[in-house]
Amino acid sequence: MNIILLGPPGAGKGTQARFLVEERGMTQLSTGDMLREAKDSGTEMGKIVADVMARGDLVTDEIVIGLIREKIAGGGSGFIFDGFPRTLAQADALGALMAETGQTLDAVIEMQVDDEVLVSRITARSTCGDCGEVYNDITKPIPADGKCSTCGGTTFKRRADDNAESLRTRLMAYYKQTSPLIGYYHAKGKLKSVDGLGEIDAVKAAIAGALG
Repeated sequence: MNIILLGPPGAGKGTQARFLVEERGMTQLSTGDMLREAKDSGTEMGKIVADVMARGDLVTDEIVIGLIREKIAGGGSGFIFDGFPRTLAQADALGALMAETGQTLDAVIEMQVDDEVLVSRITARSTCGDCGEVYNDITKPIPADGKCSTCGGTTFKRRADDNAESLRTRLMAYYKQTSPLIGYYHAKGKLKSVDGLGEIDAVKAAIAGALG
C-alpha cells in the first residue's frame, strides 16, 4: 500500500508515519530525510544534491522525484509520502512516476486541524535531543524525572520556529501551496480525511480505519 500524508506543519504526520512503519512495515519517504541521506551517500544523485545544497539553491522537483525513484526501485512493502507532493505540479510528477514504476497510490490521508488549536499545541512542543521523541507541555509533558520515556535522554529542545508568528506564516504557506491537493485527490477518489487534533491513539485508529 502506498499513501500520502497531507496536513499542515505540526499536524502529527511524522508521529503517525512512525506507527505505520512500525506496525505495517511501510517505508517513510520524508523529503528532508531523503535529501540529507543523499547528500552523504556519495552516489551520483547524492553529489548533485550536495552541490545544490552547498550553493544554497532550492532542490528541484526533478531531483526529489529522482530520489523517490531510487527508493521505489529498492523495493518495500509500501511507501508513505511525507512532505511530498506539496504542489499540483509535484502531484502530477508523482503520479507519472508511480505509473512508470508500476505502482499505485492507494490513499491520501488528510489530517484536518483547527489553526488556532494547532498553534497553541505546537508552541508547547519540545523534542528529546537524543531520539526525537515529541513532548507537549499540555498533552504529554516531559516526565517528572526529566528523562525521556523512550531513550532516557535528559536533553530537550524546542524548534526556533515553533512560535505563534512563525507558525502562522508556515500555515499560510501550506494553505497556499498544498491545500489545492485536497481537491485534486478528492476528484481522483483517493482522499480520506481524519481529525488530526484528537489524541494520538484516536488519530492512529482513524487512519487505520481509513486505510482498511
